[in-house]
This record gives sequence, structure tokens and C-alpha cells, in this order.
Amino acid sequence: MAKRLPPLNPLRAFEATARHASLTKAAGELNVTHGAVSHQIKALEQSLGVKLFERTGQRVKLTPHGAEFLPAVSAAFDGIAAATQRMTRPASAGALSVSCVPALLLLWMTPRLGSFTAQYPDIQLTLIPSNDPKDIRAADIDVCVHYGDGSWSDCWIRKWSGLELFPVVSPTLINNRPIRSVRDLADHVFLHGDDGREWHTWLAAADALDLERGRRHRLGDARMATEAAVHGHGVALGDSVTARALLARGMLVAPFTLSVPAVDDFYVVCRNEMRSAPIVQIFIEWLFAEKEQDEGRAGAPVAGRVPSRRKRPSLKVIGARTAS
Repeated sequence: MAKRLPPLNPLRAFEATARHASLTKAAGELNVTHGAVSHQIKALEQSLGVKLFERTGQRVKLTPHGAEFLPAVSAAFDGIAAATQRMTRPASAGALSVSCVPALLLLWMTPRLGSFTAQYPDIQLTLIPSNDPKDIRAADIDVCVHYGDGSWSDCWIRKWSGLELFPVVSPTLINNRPIRSVRDLADHVFLHGDDGREWHTWLAAADALDLERGRRHRLGDARMATEAAVHGHGVALGDSVTARALLARGMLVAPFTLSVPAVDDFYVVCRNEMRSAPIVQIFIEWLFAEKEQDEGRAGAPVAGRVPSRRKRPSLKVIGARTAS
């Protein structure tokens, strides 16, 4: 059996009158006449069989029945208003949790947070430095920007960027200990962000696998290796995405003309059910738009870099600069 509910308009008249303690003010809020509000309240009292207000001149006061009835009516209207706001609020509002490769998060995404905030001031980001595939399935993570081969299954995935790898070194270090040829790398500390596979790929392309490598440090990830290079602790492999700003600011120098494609790529990944969420769509569109802007600015070589070559180049040094 359907529940018996009073008509909506009399309920609105009752709630507004109780809130203002005035028929006149309630009429102004509801944009109706004083008489219409009085009529709606009388109709509600007749429907309920109780008196809701005591009238004293121009003001009204809730009866015990009215005081008992008001909280339920107010809560109902508040609930309807909140649900309406949730349904009609802009898609560009809310909280978004993002798992991102540490190097990309620190060196590429974080410097661009101002751009994102300016466009979407009502989106609150939680940024997690991680490249753990488990994040893709995690209920508390909405979208991932990860480095890999793109073989993650049962999820939405789109390649965001490929990248090229090349040695990078601080201007101070290269000035104190010059790198005139690939053989000079033997006098430097090799900084690894992985198990050595990426350095092996670059040295193979440089026809220098026989290079005697002495000291080396494995720093856990590309971000740490790049930071160590900035501080002059050795030579790291930078990449065409995360090292670009450091090269442009002169914090790093890329001494050789040779770069090689990385084994893996950057991908945007999320659970299938999250892809249709408006806030996720906004973030993904922003990511690709920012990358497109980067590519538009990439027409000229950056800080000693020249376009990559697939064939073995002449490994001459490219303008090591004096540290300022």
C-alpha cells in the first residue's frame, strides 16, 4: 500500500513559515501571496487533523504538533536539495586519486599543477608516487599514469607517450671531469634507475658494450637517478619527457647526439568502470592536452640535445657549458 503523504505545496508553506516565524516572509520566499500561504497551511492542518501554528498578530508560533512535525519536513527538503545539488553540480568538482610513476610525477606533473588548478579549482588531487600494477585495481585509486609494456588486462588503457633515453650529467661535473667521447664515461659513476637494462641498451647502440664500467649506483627508480645526476654524483640516463625541463634550465647537460627508444612507454590506465566518470575524463584530457603542448614546443633541440638517430652516430661531445 502506498504511503499517505501530504501535498508538496502545503509542506513547503509550512516549512518556510516555521523557519521565518512569519506568513509574510514565507510568502516572499515562495513568491506567492500572504493569503495563499495561509490557505496552504490550513489545508495541511485539515489533512493532518492537528493544529500546527498558534497565530499571534503578525507572527506565528509552532504548536507542539508543529514542533514535532518540522524536523522531519526540514530533513526531507534538505535531502532533496542535497541530491539535486549532487546531480547538477559541475563534472569538474570532487576528489581524484592518481597513481603516477615517481619520476614523471616529480619532474613533469608537479610543475604543471598550477595549470591544472587554474583550470579546475574544484578538483582536489591526491598524487601517489608509484608504478605498482596493483594500483590499477585498487579501489582508492581512480587513474594511473604508469610505465610499462601496456600488457595490463581487463582495464581501460591508452598510450600517453613514448620516450627516448640518453646520458645526462650536471654542468659542474662535466666541466671538472670532461666527457669528450663515450670512452670517457669509464671515468664516471654510472647511475642506474633500474637493473642496468637501459644503460645496456644505450651502450649497445653506441657500440660500447665493451666499455669498462667501474663505480655504479642503483638508486631504485629513474627519479632518484636523475636527482643524483643533478647533484653531480654521476651520469644517469635521462629521458625525453622527464628530463626536458632540467635540460632547459641548465641543471643537466646531454653530452651525446645519441638517444635510443626506451623499452617501455608511459600509459594512462584505469578500471573500466572509472573511465566514464566525468572527473576522470577531465584529468585524462588534461594530461593529453599538456603533452600536446610539450610536443608543440619541442621543435628545437633542448639544452645541448639534437634529434635522435637510429643509426650509430659520431659520439662527439655537444657543447659542455661552463657552470654559472
